[in-house]
Amino acid sequence: MYSKEITDLLRKNISLLSDKDSSKYPYIPQQDSQLPRLNSLRRIIELVKAIVFPGYFGDGSYCSNMQEYFIGVRVEELYGLLCEEIGFGLQSFAKDEVPDVRHQSEVIAMKFIDALPEVKRIACTDVKAVYDGDPAARTYEEVIFCYPAIIALLHYRIAHLLLVLGVPVIPRIITELAHSRTGIDIHPGAQIGEYFSIDHGTGVVIGETCIIGNHVRLYQGVTLGSKSFKFDENGNPLNIPRHPILEDNVTVYSNSSILGRITIGHDSVIGGNIWQTQSLPPYSHVQQGRAVSMILTDGAGI
Repeated sequence: MYSKEITDLLRKNISLLSDKDSSKYPYIPQQDSQLPRLNSLRRIIELVKAIVFPGYFGDGSYCSNMQEYFIGVRVEELYGLLCEEIGFGLQSFAKDEVPDVRHQSEVIAMKFIDALPEVKRIACTDVKAVYDGDPAARTYEEVIFCYPAIIALLHYRIAHLLLVLGVPVIPRIITELAHSRTGIDIHPGAQIGEYFSIDHGTGVVIGETCIIGNHVRLYQGVTLGSKSFKFDENGNPLNIPRHPILEDNVTVYSNSSILGRITIGHDSVIGGNIWQTQSLPPYSHVQQGRAVSMILTDGAGI
């Protein structure tokens, strides 16, 4: 049993923390509906991974002789979970009221399932690009099973599809789950073409309005970000195109930052540790200038 002093302290703070006065906590909206569930979203991702790459992910029950059955069971479970979680997302975060949440979530879930063959096709091009760009990769199997870029890109492909289908919040959760696991931060709103690869990957950031063509390669630490924000009359940042466009066959080496709504022309190469804020024509090559050596004596500094 608690003492009266402890009981009173607990009751006081429970009362304070339960206060629904929105003026006290203006940035924590009162939530009255069921939010999407993280465990269910993780399961959705695992199901898609097992469907797109059968035998590589899942619970170990895969048998190639029963592949159609294996995929069928998981597609059915995936559809049910999608209907539930999309419904929760629409109830809690849709900008406009959805008149029939259940029907709308079923329609979106069906469109998602219908697009999975295309997701698989594009994911296979990513595997090919990662394998071709890394002499250390021995097999395609190794790339699928081990490489963080494939995990991050599949999360992104799932999230982007859901975003295009009009699902709120859930796409961002899915890419942030990959971000926390791999260190690769891809906003679901970015548009990324086929045969995309990220080597090593840690610290890569791809902003919401980026447009990336086919056969583009990034190395670790690359930022495709915005240079500045524009604001409306109330001081709120405007959500307008503010991230770079990388055309086909562009390579960006480690720790370079490409900022603002600029275009890097096709077949260009950006060297390491570059700060790029101006557009470049096709076939450009940008690299650092030579390092300057200085002898500092008697406590002198830069």
